[in-house]
Amino acid sequence: MPIKIQDALPAREILENENIFVMTEYRAMHQDIRPLSLLMLNLMPTKIVTETQFLRKLSNTPLQVDVAFLHMATHTATHVDATHLNTFYLTFEQIKKKKYDGMIITGAPLDFVAFEDVDYWDELQEIMEWTKTHVHCTLHSCWGSFAGLYYHYGIQKRDHVPKLSGIYSHHIVKKNSPLFRGFDDVFYAPHSRATEILAGQIQAIPELELMAVSDEAGVAIAKSTDSRQFFITCHPEYDSDTLKLEYERDLEKGMDPLLPVHYFPDDDPRKAPIVNWRSTGQLLISNWLNYYVYQSTPYEL
Repeated sequence: MPIKIQDALPAREILENENIFVMTEYRAMHQDIRPLSLLMLNLMPTKIVTETQFLRKLSNTPLQVDVAFLHMATHTATHVDATHLNTFYLTFEQIKKKKYDGMIITGAPLDFVAFEDVDYWDELQEIMEWTKTHVHCTLHSCWGSFAGLYYHYGIQKRDHVPKLSGIYSHHIVKKNSPLFRGFDDVFYAPHSRATEILAGQIQAIPELELMAVSDEAGVAIAKSTDSRQFFITCHPEYDSDTLKLEYERDLEKGMDPLLPVHYFPDDDPRKAPIVNWRSTGQLLISNWLNYYVYQSTPYEL
């Protein structure tokens, strides 16, 4: 997919060097089609890394997508330059009258924090309520999934100690779902979280359906029965070294983290991980965008 982003966004050069088709604003203006309008609420402190990871996964269909970035006005970001936010990000006040084909709400490093204690929780609740009428289909990622399930359905997250970190195998519950077209019978994806929900919590809500689970990591994917809300607790967008960098960061902090499972060859952190989830990530995001956004969104938003 030609992803339409601002010309100066740092992710542009990274993606172009990976031979990913990135369409600049200038070129997009000369195509007589309506691109899909996608909003990404980036809650991660490492904003540029997360932007690049998701844009990479949004790049694999023939669709043109116009991506806008949103940040929380009620939270002061400390891990990204203010110039980057001011240049490339919008606030909810600036976009709340607009409508979007799709939206991604990312994770956040808030595992052990109660939702009500998050400094931007009131603003996030307002945004999630707004998605019901202004976004055709919303994809929640990791902590964003737990926040969405709590807000929309009252499902309370549970602590998972020790932290889940590694590459886990998953099996598909809804094998005839378009979300899994092209998937193998078993697929792999990274998890990095100290939070969980149980399959029974999903199955107890008639408006939700369980889509994919892992014997080791538990619930991986769920969605609303009307296909307007998706909840993904794994990280198919992760780079090859993301878990490695997280592990080294926690070591430096003296947190004594467990080695990520099924990740380093021979469990040796000196050896480079072998990626076995890249194609899963591409298929998952492409299928979501194609079958649940593009195929069903109204032409006139």
